Amino acid sequence: MRKFWFPSPPFLAVAVVATMVGCEPSSPFVDASAEATSPETGDDPGGGSSSGTTTSNPGETGPGGDESTSDPGNGFLQPPDGGPEGSECNTWTQDCPAGQKCTFWANDGGNSWNATRCVDIAPDPGQAGEPCTVEGNGVTGVDTCDVGAMCWDVDLDTSEGTCVDFCSGDESNPVCADPTMLCVGRGPFLCLPSCCPLERDCTEGQACYPVSHDFQCAPDASGDMGGFGDPCEYINVCDPGMMCTAAETVPGCESAVGCCTAFCEVGSSSCSLLDPTLECAPWYEEGEAPPGQDHIGVCIVPQ
Repeated sequence: MRKFWFPSPPFLAVAVVATMVGCEPSSPFVDASAEATSPETGDDPGGGSSSGTTTSNPGETGPGGDESTSDPGNGFLQPPDGGPEGSECNTWTQDCPAGQKCTFWANDGGNSWNATRCVDIAPDPGQAGEPCTVEGNGVTGVDTCDVGAMCWDVDLDTSEGTCVDFCSGDESNPVCADPTMLCVGRGPFLCLPSCCPLERDCTEGQACYPVSHDFQCAPDASGDMGGFGDPCEYINVCDPGMMCTAAETVPGCESAVGCCTAFCEVGSSSCSLLDPTLECAPWYEEGEAPPGQDHIGVCIVPQ
């Protein structure tokens, strides 16, 4: 399963392009039979180190880490301000010659996009939501999607994924034509489904993870791990209904980069079922929550 290193909330630009589907209060994720698991000790998972900082707002915390992983799959990159170096075209304006498209790729052989290039458009190219295949791995930039789209969530065994649109507009005002999509990323800017972590409303094999000011569906790479207290470094290695947060906010997690903890409904006492030191802290600062999301919280040790 592919692991995605999404930058923790403060570092990933996100544009909300439409009012999200209501994330209504629901039964808390935690159930009374849940038992906390002990995080692993020793080397950090993935070999990374924490670059996150803890504040009173859990929506502004999270483990950082090295982007490298053994899987040459998909992963958001963090280009310097002004866009990635080594780019030969513009994905916003699609300024490649006729018969080609501008897309992102990893020009250093790594697993994170760090540049753009022109590639040939495939015969009968796929549109957003349609199946696609890639040449090589998920970050070569060569795929069967049409202009303005790229192959996303690529299975490394089959080289198959799904076409997703780049955001339109420009970097200062990115938008998505589909009102159910959220424009996320910092190169590439992609239109991806929004979701509610309390409802766990993503498709099978995916989970709802925090991306800056909102939540998006991404492949669930948790495997046998991902329960409360399990160590984590990548955002999508926690089970559905869970998230990877800073080590110091989860009991017994001090030796790891980060650990998984549960989302919760603000005002509930469900977090104490996992550990009596946990409280359900609001995800958003007061007055900053999108409509219908002010009840979303996360189980952390009060800071």
